[in-house]
Amino acid sequence: MKKLVLAAAFAALAAGTVNAEAIRMGTEGAYPPYNFINDNGEVDGFEREVGDKLCEIAKLDCTWVTNDWDSIIPNLVSGNYDTIIAGMSITPERDEVIDFTQEYFPPDPSAYVALAGADDSVIHGVVAAQTSTIQANYVANTDATVVEYATLDDTIAAVRSGEADAVLADRGPLNDIVSESNGELVFVGDDVAIGGGVGIGVRESDAELKAKLNAAIDQMKADGSLNALIEKWFDRPGPY
Repeated sequence: MKKLVLAAAFAALAAGTVNAEAIRMGTEGAYPPYNFINDNGEVDGFEREVGDKLCEIAKLDCTWVTNDWDSIIPNLVSGNYDTIIAGMSITPERDEVIDFTQEYFPPDPSAYVALAGADDSVIHGVVAAQTSTIQANYVANTDATVVEYATLDDTIAAVRSGEADAVLADRGPLNDIVSESNGELVFVGDDVAIGGGVGIGVRESDAELKAKLNAAIDQMKADGSLNALIEKWFDRPGPY
């Protein structure tokens, strides 16, 4: 009987350890090339590859969860997943609510895009931005009128329909959108530096998870694998 009790105790301990290593990676799934849903209905993109490699290095059993951008931080805090890996810039405002790992992607300049033929004056008109982003906050503090939309695709649709004069977003995702528009869309105005690098968001109580992810990011920077993925997905040299 004593052996059975001990065996059950060890089994429970082992199960607890497995559960502690099971991590849910939260992302948006609508912000290529950072993250998107592929034709098989799976999370794909730069952050999927980075996240899977980090989990391999840190020996974490990771699954992927998608969540709308405007509620992505509240749902991390409430426990619906354990990380945010979704092109999220590290800012003091966000850092008051959640914690961040070190950056795994350098600060990406923000850029304005408008319909071909537009001049730089459109950046002072009606500017679309994705809700709860550093770009929406930036436009709200300029002489332009900000109109917020749920997704980046919605902001581009607003420009195409004439609801907005321009969109402000990270330049990385906009590069592909402009290049694939067959000349319909163009960059206007100057790039804007907003926010810090992109990091993985974790709950403030998850210091151990943060440490594991930081160590894994260090390894990817040191061995060149992070630079290789940046070059693959963004067609530019990685800075690490």
